[in-house]
Amino acid sequence: MFRLLNLELQKLLLNKASKILIFISFVLPFFIILLSSLKINVFGFFTLELGELGVFNFPIIWHLTTFFASQFKFFFAIVVVSMIGNEYSNKTIKQNLIDGLSKKEFILSKFYTIVFFSLVSTVLISLISFSIGLYYSSYNEASIIFRETEFLLAYFVKLVGFFSLCLYLGMLVKRSAFALGFLFVLYIAEWIIYGLIAWQSDMRIAEKIQNFFPLKSMYKLIEQPFQRVAMSKFPNKADLVYDYGVHWYEIAIVLGWTALFVFLSYRLLKKRDL
Repeated sequence: MFRLLNLELQKLLLNKASKILIFISFVLPFFIILLSSLKINVFGFFTLELGELGVFNFPIIWHLTTFFASQFKFFFAIVVVSMIGNEYSNKTIKQNLIDGLSKKEFILSKFYTIVFFSLVSTVLISLISFSIGLYYSSYNEASIIFRETEFLLAYFVKLVGFFSLCLYLGMLVKRSAFALGFLFVLYIAEWIIYGLIAWQSDMRIAEKIQNFFPLKSMYKLIEQPFQRVAMSKFPNKADLVYDYGVHWYEIAIVLGWTALFVFLSYRLLKKRDL
């Protein structure tokens, strides 16, 4: 495993564009989170400090930071599809196989890289959330601090699932731009299918089916936190109540898609004439 991971990391770190995108994908979300924790003077009229609003209290901070950080996953998605596109354009995939790397090991090297960067991102987001929470949170009891840390697991699974989808699309079309375009097509297709099901049957049934779609199931892992923040400010508003928790079956669905995308990537490579 470490041999394959080291091989892939060397390729990425030797590529200037990949290094820049990896840097952006890691730094930008944390910069945004850190910036939001500062006091911002709005044209001299008033000072905005989100920490004073309670959004950085434990345990809600785990929900808030993982949701926002996951919105920047597109930058590393470019790296993932570029890994495949560069292999075909530079003919390195054929050379790797000639040098003794099996097709299974080739796909695993990509998957291990995805898991590695997803894990690093999860560790970083957990450290920055913990630090900001300790500074701003009104609660310091361990039982409250570490409550809802399952959002970190959901964040990790979400990244691995999404990047595995990018891996499959990269293998399918061999070109970075087309692979990213397929992501948009898939997103549109999921909503069209949802609309057709809702039109033919019932919206509740359509929503339940939609939750099994790849992109939607990944999004469902970490629901938007805005409504939850509003709930904390207006506890008597019953219409604001919604299920924002992380559920085991949602994680299982995304893990199922992840396994399928990795398997399909391997099958494509195995059948393809290089």
